[in-house]
Amino acid sequence: MNQTTRRTHGWWWLLAALVVTCVVYWPGLSGAYIFDDYPNIVDNHGVQPEHADLGSLARAALSSPSSEFKRPLASLSFAANYLASGLDPYWMKLTNLVIHLLNGLVLFLLAKRILRLAAPASYGDEGTAGRVAALIAAGWLLLPINLTAVLYVVQRMESMANLFVLLGLLGYVEGRCRMLADPREDRPSPANRYFLVCLASLVLPTAVGVLAKETAVMLPLYAATIEWVLFGFRTRAGKRDLRVIGLFLAVLVLPLVTGLAWLLPGLLRPETWAQRDFTLHTRLLSEARIVSDYVAWTLLPTPGALSFYHDDFVVSSGLFQPWSTFAGLLALAVLLALALWLRRRRPLVALGILLFLGCHLLTGTILRLELVYEHRNYFASFGLLLAIVPPLAALGSTDAPMFALPRRALLAALAVWWIGMTATTAIAWGDPLHLAKELAARAPQSPRAQYELGRTYIIYSHYDPASRFTHLAYAPLERAAALPKSSILPQQALIFMNARMHLPLKDAWWDSMVAKLKAKKPGVQDESSLGALTDCAREQLCDLPKDRMVEAFLAALSHPDPSARLLASYGNYAWNVLDDHALGLRMTQAAVEAAPSEPAYRITLVRMLIALDQKHEALRALGGLQILNLAGRLDDTIHRLQAQLGGLDASASQ
Repeated sequence: MNQTTRRTHGWWWLLAALVVTCVVYWPGLSGAYIFDDYPNIVDNHGVQPEHADLGSLARAALSSPSSEFKRPLASLSFAANYLASGLDPYWMKLTNLVIHLLNGLVLFLLAKRILRLAAPASYGDEGTAGRVAALIAAGWLLLPINLTAVLYVVQRMESMANLFVLLGLLGYVEGRCRMLADPREDRPSPANRYFLVCLASLVLPTAVGVLAKETAVMLPLYAATIEWVLFGFRTRAGKRDLRVIGLFLAVLVLPLVTGLAWLLPGLLRPETWAQRDFTLHTRLLSEARIVSDYVAWTLLPTPGALSFYHDDFVVSSGLFQPWSTFAGLLALAVLLALALWLRRRRPLVALGILLFLGCHLLTGTILRLELVYEHRNYFASFGLLLAIVPPLAALGSTDAPMFALPRRALLAALAVWWIGMTATTAIAWGDPLHLAKELAARAPQSPRAQYELGRTYIIYSHYDPASRFTHLAYAPLERAAALPKSSILPQQALIFMNARMHLPLKDAWWDSMVAKLKAKKPGVQDESSLGALTDCAREQLCDLPKDRMVEAFLAALSHPDPSARLLASYGNYAWNVLDDHALGLRMTQAAVEAAPSEPAYRITLVRMLIALDQKHEALRALGGLQILNLAGRLDDTIHRLQAQLGGLDASASQ
């Protein structure tokens, strides 16, 4: 085999992996939206612009309800999809698949470079390094745990952010390699120039990546891990490189200290965790189990583990409650100790473990996020594959031939399992009812999974009382409502369905909903449920008893510091359904005070004040709205409101 053929072998293997990935994922592209796709895309009119003008794009960029930082790059990509093909989820999912394939390509290049740096004796040959890197990329592309980053449309935020993370790491590693390369005899050392490449590779991709999702801030930590394991913060002469050390002090340590100083005071207050069923202490205990489980879910996944909905997870209340908490902590400690011990002996394994653990430092520690999500392993899974694929592939020159065959057989068996599970799951994702049944079966104790099955039956019923899907909807919704830790979504769905079909509403549904709202501060799903019932009553599609709706709102508002969204929903209900304009105005004003940077509440307030003929107050509220008019995103709305205010003057002069 000639040298050129050996060099291109890895590329052919990668091409085969990309083709197989397309084939495996293709059935899932025909599926529907699910879960958080609705608030972020389907119900988010900001990412559904009519034209690609500056104001519409600015409105789209700042429309995400998922984060205070708005994730504008991801939102703009959803808007671009909408401008090209409307809300058809097929094209949204296809775009996700393209991003996933691009990530696989960059990951291949990064893995090949890391292999040659970490184990030159085994992977100094470019052909061997290319083939093993292609196996790593292929495994990562086809891992079942990474499926939600492709077929769950909203998780484009995760995959897009990691595209910039991978590009940044590739640029950093290449820059450091060039800094350490021997200078040519006929020109000065290029180390200074390539130090700037390293700097740019950390700063620019991080800055762009966080516009898709905040997880891109982990790029400097990943780069520091690679630096420590492979380069040792040293110059070509073997001395400490103060420039590199200073670089990480500036882009990693300083932002980390600043971020902790900003976040910790709030996170240490008990009221911060009021909407969660865990505290900072129990979250940290629980995450020890979860991160340990992620290792098994990545390498030896089962359908029950990868159930998409994980709201049935039992929070750890103590070191041995459950006992797996201590086991999880011990497993993480062993992994960390193993990585430190292997840093010089097996740098690839050490680096892979450290990248996996490092990835979960953001989402698996102190932040007030939900406990479990599979897509949080999108980058972390690369670390695990970097640790296990090279020794199992046994393609390096130092591998013992007598152990090569069983190792390769194990790797082949893992690959077949990964491909098979990803393929069967993708087929389920291609049909909404099939997916709902599959996920409900995988997680029988998950309120969300049971609710989603009931909701899907309602959609298929088309609100026909005689439809068989109508009768099928009750059981999973009733089951979801009775499960511990469930929100009021199941009760809302039962009430909504029967009201739309003019069927009797059970008092037990209302009583259960009110009891849950009184027992715990409402979460996002609870607020969405009340908003959905309000909209249905406002549009006169649902005949809902007003006394029970008011009782539900008052129960939700009985907790300290109600959210702006909840206040605005009650204001909407009071104004449009109860015809109590004074209450509606008061609630909307409270919503503006609770979220002064959210224009939607100010827009509603101005409209209410105009309707009440309160011109001066409306002008003041409009002035506050104009301050939020970044890049002209609110121009059309402001012009319409100004025209309505002009109408007040005209009517007053007559």
